[in-house]
Amino acid sequence: MTAWFRSQADEENVWIVPARQVVVHHLLVLLMLREIQCFARVADRLSFSRAAADLGMSQPAMSQAITRLETALDLRLFERTPREVRLTPAGRGLLAQADEVLAAMDGFEAEAARLTRPAIRIAYPALAGPLVARIARRLAARTPPIAVELSVAGRAAAARALDTGEVAAAIVAMPAPARFTTGARFHVSVDRLAVPADHPWRNRVLAGQLAEQRVLIPGRGWARLPGIHRQVAEDDFAAALDLVAAGAGLLPIPQLVARAVRREDVRFVPLEGAELRLTYGLAWLGEPVAPELITLVRVVQEALWTR
Repeated sequence: MTAWFRSQADEENVWIVPARQVVVHHLLVLLMLREIQCFARVADRLSFSRAAADLGMSQPAMSQAITRLETALDLRLFERTPREVRLTPAGRGLLAQADEVLAAMDGFEAEAARLTRPAIRIAYPALAGPLVARIARRLAARTPPIAVELSVAGRAAAARALDTGEVAAAIVAMPAPARFTTGARFHVSVDRLAVPADHPWRNRVLAGQLAEQRVLIPGRGWARLPGIHRQVAEDDFAAALDLVAAGAGLLPIPQLVARAVRREDVRFVPLEGAELRLTYGLAWLGEPVAPELITLVRVVQEALWTR
């Protein structure tokens, strides 16, 4: 019994294409693509035998594929002699289009493969870059692999991206807004002090030496740190370092950030006795939690426990 597809006007009994015809059509499209691929390979190699070997075919099968394509197009694509194979003018004219068709098909298949793989988008602060790189590598190595799309974002931008669904999860400074679920927390020690390049401090600095200094504070809970405080945005260390370079204050900073920054107008010196740390964690919004997100939480924990 033949199966049928119907249009949205099903109520009017408007029948469209028999399923059997659709299958036949798909097979014809696949055959045509295969024959175009054969044409392009013979045109490249100018040899039926070498082209057949490249595609894992016999030489007779290659010849038959080219003959079918020439018959379908009603054009002769190659001049064949016992000693050589040459493109005809028609063959040369169609070769560029054949390459475009095959490139488009490769792109189509690659995008289809990407869409069938689980994927997750993560926002993160710049200082968590090394950790996020380990997470991405671990997810890619799983079976099936999970593709990761990364977006650098500070706390406020990451929260907006979570709210709008632009990202599925974000690494943010804790405590996160109450509407988010959090997990996989970790701490980053603040053990460096950013000073202007011409500042007299070049070696180790004790926290007590900050008492008379203007100090930029990017984290909450730092009130006990000596100095004249000025609050700056959390996670936006680039902007805070601009203030340091301009002489607006000194900036306690994690070594992770200091290692990643290369600036001629700022230096980093060891900071001792401050006993400061930044706490970060993975945050996401809402339930139910997708399987990819559950896997992400586990992988983040593994990445924190191992190197």
